[in-house]
Amino acid sequence: MAESTIPVDLFNPGQVFACLGFMELADVLLGDAMAGFNWRNKAKAEFHLSATEVENPFEVVLDFLASATVERITPVGYVELPKKKAGAEDGDDDEDDDESELDVAAGAFSETFPAKEGDTTSLPVRLLVADRAAIEVSHWADGSARDTFKLYAGNRSAEKITKAMVNGVRKKPTKKQTIGDLKYQGIKQLWAEKKDDLVANPFDVLTPLGGSFNFDPRGAWTALDAGYSPNTQKHGVAASPLVHLLAACGLEHTRPVEFGVRQVRYCVWSGLLPVSLARVAFQGHVPSLLTKHFRFELALSGKNKIVTFAQQENNHEHQ
Repeated sequence: MAESTIPVDLFNPGQVFACLGFMELADVLLGDAMAGFNWRNKAKAEFHLSATEVENPFEVVLDFLASATVERITPVGYVELPKKKAGAEDGDDDEDDDESELDVAAGAFSETFPAKEGDTTSLPVRLLVADRAAIEVSHWADGSARDTFKLYAGNRSAEKITKAMVNGVRKKPTKKQTIGDLKYQGIKQLWAEKKDDLVANPFDVLTPLGGSFNFDPRGAWTALDAGYSPNTQKHGVAASPLVHLLAACGLEHTRPVEFGVRQVRYCVWSGLLPVSLARVAFQGHVPSLLTKHFRFELALSGKNKIVTFAQQENNHEHQ
């Protein structure tokens, strides 16, 4: 078993969710993944991940994401509805002026589409690398009774957000250009320029972002917080595209526990667990483990919900 370690901020819910994303993708790409946390006698907590292959599982997952193409998934017979322009009052990060190349594609029909119907902004997506794997990201539309934990709102689609996280965002091309200048970097550009940094400390390689899945509190803002509207001024806020995308992947088969109005709880555990048990431990349902429990509030920005930094629920660890 190949085991590797990365630093993680346990008080950043998005980073913990992203750890689950690393685990889920490593399990698909390499097989027999096991994962866990170590915070004892450490200046900063660590996330441990192992898989059956000899390669560094973090590097394998990062390389997959940097190589992936993104396609949306639609139910058979799905018909695209006319686009509706969302106003600033919706709290929507509207990058349409700079994202002409991210227009909605035809998509891939699915015989087993998870939800009852397809909504334009809520269609799931698939990360695809030919001859390697196809991984669906659909936790907000899985059709189950679980909370969707869909945080983004307005006229943004999961396809647009995922493409921005993977490919970056480009401006509209000028008359002399076939492709616009790069405005915001994505995972592809960061992998090409900062591969070693990403492998060693993936969550702390930050870049200005446009719209996102709202999982990384380091990039969260409201007009009141900033003193002006970054949305109106078209200013990106530095955060991690990896945290946003991996967090969405990590919640595919589990969810944090919502126990009040926008009040959310999650758990980290000590020691390596197989994927099926780790999904349960994340919700705090394995009392025999050494664990830490955290809670945070989902802030509001227009119709968007935004992850905030967490607080530890107790001064002692559970065992």
